[in-house]
Amino acid sequence: MKVLIIDDEDDVRTISHLSLGRVGGMEVVVASNGRDGLEMARREMPDLILLDVMMPEIDGPATLAALRAEATTHLIPVIFLTAKAMTSEIERLKALGGLGVITKPFNPMKLAEQVRAIYDARHEHS
Repeated sequence: MKVLIIDDEDDVRTISHLSLGRVGGMEVVVASNGRDGLEMARREMPDLILLDVMMPEIDGPATLAALRAEATTHLIPVIFLTAKAMTSEIERLKALGGLGVITKPFNPMKLAEQVRAIYDARHEHS
């Protein structure tokens, strides 16, 4: 599984890259902002995007809207990463089209497991 991580925080990108790559055995590509993330999504065509909600310039929801507006990227599933763990925020993100939500800080040893569980649950319902 190829995962694109779009997050403006260096630490989060590094930890999630190691977590998904080394622990989870996934192919991982990273982008540090929404604009680069859109370009990377077009170029890499990942199976899944892990998308930070709070980013400067183009935030997560705006990045998702841009992904959905393009024929080449509109079907790529997105899991949001957010520090806001409130139920209302999680529901809002899912309503925007997020496959699921993982809250920060996450457990690096369990991140790949969480990502797979959300991704697999989608395929059971479709």
